[in-house]
Amino acid sequence: MIAAIASRFIRHGAACDDDVLARIVYGATSGAPRIEDGVPILRLAMCDDARDAFDEIWASAGPIHSGSFNDLVFAHNDEFLFCAGFIPSSDRYTEATRKAYGDAFALVRELDFPTIFRMWNFIPHINGANQEGLEVYRDFCRGRAIAFERDYADASGMPAATGIGTWGEGVGFYFLACRESSPRHIENARQTPAYEYPQRYGPKSPSFARGTMLRDDLYVSGTASILGHETVHEGDVEKQWSVAVGNIAHLIGADNLEAQGVRGAYALSDLDQIKVYYRHAADLPRVMRLAQHAFHPDANIRYLKVDICRADLLVEIEGIASLRRRSD
Repeated sequence: MIAAIASRFIRHGAACDDDVLARIVYGATSGAPRIEDGVPILRLAMCDDARDAFDEIWASAGPIHSGSFNDLVFAHNDEFLFCAGFIPSSDRYTEATRKAYGDAFALVRELDFPTIFRMWNFIPHINGANQEGLEVYRDFCRGRAIAFERDYADASGMPAATGIGTWGEGVGFYFLACRESSPRHIENARQTPAYEYPQRYGPKSPSFARGTMLRDDLYVSGTASILGHETVHEGDVEKQWSVAVGNIAHLIGADNLEAQGVRGAYALSDLDQIKVYYRHAADLPRVMRLAQHAFHPDANIRYLKVDICRADLLVEIEGIASLRRRSD
């Protein structure tokens, strides 16, 4: 029987079932990941109020094996691998990011999970400047791109990903990989592929696809108010929301998927496990109202007030489009 992988959000600290690959704690503190009771746990400082803290659980049918590799922790069954790492706070991230990603790519080769299909990166002071005067996000992207070029160029392409701010110190990251070769990395006809951005966005382009399709699930990367490669509607959160949601709707829709040889289509009502990142506290009521209107009434949504990868972006959205809801 082919195992599936699924995520869910639960109240922080709540008990969870067996077959857990990992627990990511979206709370008040950040730190290096650890193995606790056989489960990798990564803590991320993403909430300034304990009442907003939650855990993201990734689960898949066992048996599950966990361990560590250099500064990474991981868990896997026969089909899926979870891995998490942490890059200590620094005034320059390029080399440390290259090494951490290089270790991650070495791990997927060692354990024979060649296809990474989803990654997340949580970057402190993301819009600030490093010791060279380079934006921290661009500093991070430079190291990540070098690692992709050196250690993952012959793999299955760049996966869906999110790069977002955190209130903690140090970069936390995690990713999912699988043994099968079927995932399809998806681009969006409304947007320039991130890895083809012009040099005005930094010495190396961001290394991710707009989405990745695995079986019946489409993992949507962090998506914002960008058309082509330009930010649009600077300063207007409602218009930025409209563009971001429009980008997702197009990404997962029939026209965009069929143009890339993928059969089927999704609607915004199929999106679940949604994270909405917003920059300004005053925007939360409007953002919540917009999300409740855009998505299925039963969609699981979490709201996180953090900085976003461009200083002119006010909101970013990610999630998983799935056909499972239609059968409920």
